[in-house]
This record gives sequence, C-alpha cells and structure tokens, in this order.
Amino acid sequence: MTHGLGELATANYVLLTTFRKDGTPVGTPVWAVAREDKLLVWTVTDSWKVKRIRRNPEVTVQPCSARGEARGAVVTGTARLLDAGETDEVRSAIRRKYWLTGPLVILGSNLRRGKAGTIGIEITPA
Repeated sequence: MTHGLGELATANYVLLTTFRKDGTPVGTPVWAVAREDKLLVWTVTDSWKVKRIRRNPEVTVQPCSARGEARGAVVTGTARLLDAGETDEVRSAIRRKYWLTGPLVILGSNLRRGKAGTIGIEITPA
C-alpha cells in the first residue's frame, strides 16, 4: 500500500528537502524505498540533512533525477530518524530495490564507516 505516495513510491531518486534555521530549503537527491504509506531513506549519520532533521523534522520530497533535477509533485511530510534495527531494515530494502548498485554501495559504506555511520530516515507524508 503506497497510494499516499503517488509517483514517489516508484521513483529511483527523490529530492529530499530539509530546512536551515533561517528557513532556506536544501535539497538532496537520495535513494528511497516505499513501505506502506511511508518513504524510507538511508544516509550518512553526521550529514547536514540529519542535523537539520534533528532540529526541524518538516521536509518535502519529490521525484527527481540522480542530479537532483525535480520531476514531479512536491509532497510535504515529517521525517523521523530511525534506530539501529530500523536502519538495518532500510538497508535491506535498498539492497532489494537497487539490486545491483545498492548492495555494493552499502558494503562500501559499512567497510568505510561501520554500520553506525549511516542512519535510516522515515518520511510520513502530511
């Protein structure tokens, strides 16, 4: 069930936009996997987007290209940073969706940063 996500449910990349303290939007193209009516994203734990989400969980997402060129409707939502167990589930989902590059990127990340070096983000549309 991904009817609330529309075209985000099948997009290869989504533009995750977080907001700085002054309200300036900052968009980043990321891999995403739809689960139920939520979108799951995986990123580096100490990235600026994670820091901004800790301060302000309001985000927007929209389908985009690998370079971040927006291609679709903007969906507002709320982001939640996931714990280690939930982040493992996100890694597994990304491995399945991005069956060739996903496992390679996750393996490289685990070797370079360890599992604690990345975190899952759950986005719930408004």
